[in-house]
Amino acid sequence: MSSSSSCRFYEAEFPEPDEVVMVKIASINDLGAYVLLEEYNNIQGMISVADLSRRRIRSVQKLVRVGKNEAVVTLRVDKEKGYIDLSKRQASPEEVRKCQEKFERSKTVHSIVVNVAKNLGLEAEDLYKRFGWPLYKKYGHAYDAFKLAITDYDEVLGEYNLEPELKKELMTFITRRLAPKNSKLRADFEMTCYSFQGVEAIRKALKAAEAVSTKETDLQVRLIAPPEYVITTTSVNKDRDIKLMEEALAAADRVIREEGGMIKVTMRPKAVTEHEEKELLAAMEYAERSVAQIAGDDDDSDQDGELD
Repeated sequence: MSSSSSCRFYEAEFPEPDEVVMVKIASINDLGAYVLLEEYNNIQGMISVADLSRRRIRSVQKLVRVGKNEAVVTLRVDKEKGYIDLSKRQASPEEVRKCQEKFERSKTVHSIVVNVAKNLGLEAEDLYKRFGWPLYKKYGHAYDAFKLAITDYDEVLGEYNLEPELKKELMTFITRRLAPKNSKLRADFEMTCYSFQGVEAIRKALKAAEAVSTKETDLQVRLIAPPEYVITTTSVNKDRDIKLMEEALAAADRVIREEGGMIKVTMRPKAVTEHEEKELLAAMEYAERSVAQIAGDDDDSDQDGELD
């Protein structure tokens, strides 16, 4: 059986009246714009001039452009004749935003299904019928189901009894497209304590910060150059672990204050770029070289004294 990507995204062959859909402008004339509904296997629809804008318009070309995607409201559907009337002006900003989000998620699901079908010589529609559309019904959107399948395949897809080859291919594409991406997180702070046990107090506070680590997230506290320190971690859940780093800073703050010291956060926890990560490593390496240079100078001074 040959692979085919000519397939609608959803089980329904046509949109329902009042449904907001994403269309691509195919052509324009004085009557309005002819469009293709990608979610529904590129069936054709039309937006009349009156439904393009709430304002009076002199030129259709100034409102829509061939090849551009637009979120529009479905007005009428004649399934027998294949006519679909649509309205751009009736789509509210919030409806447009939700439609764009849904379309991007559906397009990702479609890409996964089509690529799996292509690689295995299957029909995309057959895969949709087998598990894609049932997942839309059960989870609201197959995108959410696919994301859950990364950590719990049996719960999400076990009931469909997929052959080993199909299971492997499907999970390969799901993981490649939907697995959480790692983020580098970082927080910078200065810590000082001038009491008799100041060095030990700082060490104790730094350990308290690291102790906030969880099984999922390992926090590392490192010295940049006294009194500057940094907390870093690699995260698959940025929002959760930024909160965890805030807790680590609070833990260090409690301990150092009890010992008569203080902490000053110079950069709140945030995701950092690769460039910022390189800058941090460079700063730490420079500090290490400086310490080594000072130690070397001290050794030279001692030797000079002995020679005298």
